[in-house]
Amino acid sequence: MERTVPGPATAPSPPPGTPLTAGRARPRPAPDSTGLLDDLLEGVPGPREARVTAPTANTAPRLAALSRLRRVRPRHFLPTPTGTPFTFAYAAVLAVTSLVAALADPAFVHTLQQGSSTDVAHLVRTPVLVLLASALWIAGGVVSPYAAAFVLVLSALERRIGAARAAGVFLAGHVLATLATEVPVGLAVLAGHLPDSSLHRLDYGISFGVAAAVGALAGLLARWPRRLLLVPVTGVLLGDLMASRDPMTDWGHLIALAIGVATWPWVRRSRARA
Repeated sequence: MERTVPGPATAPSPPPGTPLTAGRARPRPAPDSTGLLDDLLEGVPGPREARVTAPTANTAPRLAALSRLRRVRPRHFLPTPTGTPFTFAYAAVLAVTSLVAALADPAFVHTLQQGSSTDVAHLVRTPVLVLLASALWIAGGVVSPYAAAFVLVLSALERRIGAARAAGVFLAGHVLATLATEVPVGLAVLAGHLPDSSLHRLDYGISFGVAAAVGALAGLLARWPRRLLLVPVTGVLLGDLMASRDPMTDWGHLIALAIGVATWPWVRRSRARA
């Protein structure tokens, strides 16, 4: 029969997950692979985390993120009166004006939109009125891609930084990009490089504000989601500019996107305080 030879006393091994005492090497934590999911799901109303029997330190965050992902519904990305009041109320107003544009007499609609235009002539006479009124219309109506982008992007941005700050980003893009494109037109007319008819072009819509919101939202995402958002959008806007169908508006979209990117320090601080 074998005998156990007594040896030097050794301390029992600590159970898995127990932190090591000072003076001993600490194991490196496993890389967290849920960063992309966390960024995509942040701001979405998440269900309660599913209980997992004895999860390990490496699998618990992944299981929690996957549990949230399985319960995400399309309605979580839409504006709600309580979760995103600014986007919800603004979308309701845009739905009404789009309905008017679709059903009312075309001559009447043209008169309304012409009066809301942020061309140079209107900006000189009633700048505040037309800057606000021009943002009440969607070029192309509710079937426009900007309508869908407005709902999705503004909802996501508002959930992260709040209604007042999301409205500030949208208005900054709308107002500053409008002035950045219309003021050079007025100066060019004064210098004789453009005809007087350039002072009365039809200019309205929400696209500048949406572009700024896209730029701001990208700053709240991790590296890869940020690239997946910014690279295609920038490519589309550059393609429109190269096509030269409406260079002034196309430049306005790029300027508005840059304005949104410029707000990254502010929106990140706003997110940290939220």
